[in-house]
Amino acid sequence: MDRIKLGWAEEDITPNKRIRLAGQFYERVSEYVETPISVTALAVECEGEQAVFCSCDLVEIYSPLVASVRQKLIDAGAQGLGLDVGKVILNAIHTHTSYIYTREDTSSGSSLGVLRSLLPTVKEESRPVADQPDIMQPEEALEFLADRITAAVLRAWCERKPAFIIFGFGRVPIAHCRRVVYDDGSALMWGDTSLPDFSVLEGGTDTGMELLFTFDENRKLTGVVANTACPAQVLEHRNFVSSDYWGKTKKLLREKFGGDLKLLALIGAAGDLCPRDLIRWVEPETPVDDPNIIRHNPPERLADPSMFDIRGCEKVAKRVYNEIVSVYEELDLSVLTDKAVFRHSAEVVPLPLRRVTTEEYEYALRVIEDFARSGVAVDFRKCAELHVYAGTVARYRYQQNHDTYGAEMHFLRLGDAGFVSFPFEIFLDYGNKIRAWSPAKLTFLIELACGAGGYLPTQRAERGGHYSAYVSSGNVGHEGGEVLVNRAVEALNKFWV
Repeated sequence: MDRIKLGWAEEDITPNKRIRLAGQFYERVSEYVETPISVTALAVECEGEQAVFCSCDLVEIYSPLVASVRQKLIDAGAQGLGLDVGKVILNAIHTHTSYIYTREDTSSGSSLGVLRSLLPTVKEESRPVADQPDIMQPEEALEFLADRITAAVLRAWCERKPAFIIFGFGRVPIAHCRRVVYDDGSALMWGDTSLPDFSVLEGGTDTGMELLFTFDENRKLTGVVANTACPAQVLEHRNFVSSDYWGKTKKLLREKFGGDLKLLALIGAAGDLCPRDLIRWVEPETPVDDPNIIRHNPPERLADPSMFDIRGCEKVAKRVYNEIVSVYEELDLSVLTDKAVFRHSAEVVPLPLRRVTTEEYEYALRVIEDFARSGVAVDFRKCAELHVYAGTVARYRYQQNHDTYGAEMHFLRLGDAGFVSFPFEIFLDYGNKIRAWSPAKLTFLIELACGAGGYLPTQRAERGGHYSAYVSSGNVGHEGGEVLVNRAVEALNKFWV
């Protein structure tokens, strides 16, 4: 059996000027850099197989970025170096304090296009402030990011050396269900649990943390791969650049283990999870421009610091850091291994498109047309509301000629561990099924990877409605979720035959 070869690299992607910040339905432009942002790459080669994991401090990985990076790798001679660009996996930590680097993805129908056609007053993204010359535009950001990610991948690949690994598992209580169900069966993301008709939180939580520690030939710790089911969006409403809790975790780890330590952050099945406890609600320290967050005279709780602000972000980071260190200190380093079974397959899995009925389409069209006749000005808030209906219109038109959504997925086995990636914010229930049925001793789940298919909700969430469960929130529904789970388990099982 061949020895494992690993290569680590990190590239800074912190902007040198103001940027448009991704995530949320209102305009935000960065005012300063709170924490640097970066891309971290880990190249793995063993038994004639390979992979490069590349974790990016971004909100999502849109298809144009994947295509650009892979083409730049080809142009740079990666294939001559033995790198299969199709086995480079880009994933996002889902920070909302990083770049908008692409216009709306029109591959499966454009809700913005629908609004433009029906509401002539809607401008491109409706972002007049962001058109100022000192603000980086999406096309410029895309080129910059693709260059830096390409550099990280190439350097990681070229620096492969014999290495040792060991897996670990920890518990870190940082994720909470963010969908609230009421007595009438309706659901709200960020719903108010203090209301008298509050019934239950729609889903569960996942406190598990899969870990991989890497070492050089001298058995010195070189990096950590950490997989948590909690998106990096504590600071999601703020007007600065930040890598959220992962950047702060990395800083703490480097203070303990040295400045060269690398951290590869992987977000698991977390489409319906967040860093906030909606039961023990703690108000933001500073105002948040989101009507779903506003509470009127909420009772004061003795709980976490505000999980909208820097103190809360530092608390999450410290919890993750403490558990990583705790697991590391309990490892039996005498059983480090430099050999492992390594398998990797990648494919575009056709998942059934989430469809809308003719009645749903006609109703959505009427809502937009009625608004157009009202003469009311279109602002950011109204655009966000109308996108729900525009997405329904766009999906209906798209489904006339399309039945499936092609999801790039990667399946890997490294020793006793399995890895599965998917291009969605996938709800926890699907991740639980994959892990429960996986043949691996531990299974790493990587969402928001190699594409941006939106949320993948459960049937329960679709019935409850609201953001993350609307048709406009994602390309695939619960039928596709079950196909995805079954394909993932089937692929992993083949690696253990």
